[in-house]
Amino acid sequence: MKIADLIPRWGSQTHAALAGKPYHVQLSLRDAARIEALQVMYPDCSEEEIVSDLLRAALDELEVAMPYVPGSRIIAEDDQGDPIYEDLGPTPRFYTLSHEFMRKFSRNNAK
Repeated sequence: MKIADLIPRWGSQTHAALAGKPYHVQLSLRDAARIEALQVMYPDCSEEEIVSDLLRAALDELEVAMPYVPGSRIIAEDDQGDPIYEDLGPTPRFYTLSHEFMRKFSRNNAK
């Protein structure tokens, strides 16, 4: 999800139910005021939905912005036959850890 997708999403009448792991965060007064302003502007959205959507969009954009650091090992070839080198940047570790926590959370929710 991109930040630009949030305004149309909040303006629609359909909102996905929140599910997952709850987090408690302490916001600056400025950020809290902006969340409150958005909730007044989009009264069909709860503060939790707004914060969750903003966080999801920020994480998606952060994931895309992670630097690719090419290694020396070729792991595949692209459509033109050019080599694709392993990524030594933070992205592979982020994916691995994210998937580990998803499995852990799924197991805990299944109990």
